[in-house]
Amino acid sequence: MRGGRRVAIVGVGYSDAGRRTGLSERHHAAQAARAALADAGLESADIDGLTTWGGNPIDFAHMLGFSPLRWHLDVGISPAFISPAIHAAHAVASGQADVVVAMRVILQQPSRANLWAGGTGMAFDAQFQHPFGDLMPAQWAGLLTNRYLHESDATEEDFANFAVTQRGYAANNPEALLREPLTAEDYLAAPYISKPLRLLDCDYPCDSGAAVIFTTEQRARDLRQKPVFVEATALSAIHDMTFELLPDMVRTSPVHCLQELWSNTDLTAADLDCAQLYDGFSVITLQWLEALGVCEPGQAGPFVSSGGTSLTGALPTNTDGGACNVGRRHGANFCIEATRQLRGGQSGERQVADAEVALWANAVGPFTGAMLLTGS
Repeated sequence: MRGGRRVAIVGVGYSDAGRRTGLSERHHAAQAARAALADAGLESADIDGLTTWGGNPIDFAHMLGFSPLRWHLDVGISPAFISPAIHAAHAVASGQADVVVAMRVILQQPSRANLWAGGTGMAFDAQFQHPFGDLMPAQWAGLLTNRYLHESDATEEDFANFAVTQRGYAANNPEALLREPLTAEDYLAAPYISKPLRLLDCDYPCDSGAAVIFTTEQRARDLRQKPVFVEATALSAIHDMTFELLPDMVRTSPVHCLQELWSNTDLTAADLDCAQLYDGFSVITLQWLEALGVCEPGQAGPFVSSGGTSLTGALPTNTDGGACNVGRRHGANFCIEATRQLRGGQSGERQVADAEVALWANAVGPFTGAMLLTGS
């Protein structure tokens, strides 16, 4: 990061994730935060900053003994967990705090709870969506996938190969919730959720918590883990939530986000050893691959099918198995996986040899975020 103090990730942790665990938001927050503290070799008293995406940072701070805080923030509408992580890094860089925890906790909700009544009193994007039954993310993702298949050279078989590749990584990840072998035939036999979007194109709902700790380079040198440094960050917001109405709904915010990211570093996409790219729906990862320039526009499907995202491919991608298998962590899993890859030797059979540079990118559509990490 240009300007300010150099920032490092020094601790990462999860709670025990699962389907409808019956455990509270506080339980998952406490378990994840304590796991990250133990990973870093820090105590609660060392923390002077806290940021969350959802949840009350003051409530969590009191529960965990993070007191007094010099800096805190609850991020609202944003590209998921990457936003509090970026804010945490900048709080450390600017000197507003010295050791900051970024947290995300999510509890699985019954799908019916997510349906919104529509028709009247709706402003902005909702007036064009909800009265017509466009109520849930899977529905706009189906529209996006359909448009992507129309404009690109991708096929449903390419999406099947993407799912199989990710499950292969997940099979070697003890923290993944889905680890059973998967074939292309299994994928193609899975039901449509919003045609052509299939069940296995969607992240796996779960109850979970995740925490990542940021501090200064100076402090990081004295802690338990090899520091992983924040080289550059970027956030982008280019339009409202009606992006499926745009003339070009396929090449959206990731392009602008990455332009901003590369303007903040001397590194380029050619320097990447691995990439952790948001897969709330699998088409999103394909969009990020094309925005990165690792393949031509419209060629991410064939790129995946040729092994481009495998461990021995041109750009190992989503090496923890992605949210489709690890579970819905809103991108926190990708930050944790990138950190472990760059520490070296912490990803088992998924370890990318001599990994030094990793990209973490989150969300799609109206707003996105990216963080470039280095091992030295």
